[in-house]
Amino acid sequence: MQLLKDLIFVQPKVFKDERGFFVEIYQKERYQKLGIDVEFVQDNHSYSKKGVIRGMHFQRGQAKLVSCPKGRIFDVAVDLREDSPDFGKWTGVILDGEKQEQLYIPDGFAHGFAVLSEEAHVLYKLSSLYDKDCENGFRFDDPQINIKWPILHPILSMRDEKALSFSEVV
Repeated sequence: MQLLKDLIFVQPKVFKDERGFFVEIYQKERYQKLGIDVEFVQDNHSYSKKGVIRGMHFQRGQAKLVSCPKGRIFDVAVDLREDSPDFGKWTGVILDGEKQEQLYIPDGFAHGFAVLSEEAHVLYKLSSLYDKDCENGFRFDDPQINIKWPILHPILSMRDEKALSFSEVV
């Protein structure tokens, strides 16, 4: 898996037995050793059905730790840092509830995902509080970015349907 610079893919230890499983989804010292040294101040939880695409969203000054504890998603990050050699490039990874994987997305990236399973729950740890006046986004299917989504006919929110192009926003 090829990740853009500063993105971190996390595979926590999952302890399974006949009762189910246990996983430690965040532990500050362990995550700091992985390079995730931010203070998280808000947790969000979204639920989506198969075929939904949410994105591409961002809020300047906000890092995210994204996980999919139930279901399976194609999770995407786009580098918005104009001084980065990866500016305008994207990475997509599968986050799977069976494996409890996570993706750390630092400040300066847009985020979106497509639901591959019948349903998915997505959790976000955020480094800054949500601010509707600072939130922004661009089209999930912007031809300049050219994300290879695994969904042919996505279900979108009105906001995502009407989103501006990458060049208009960034």
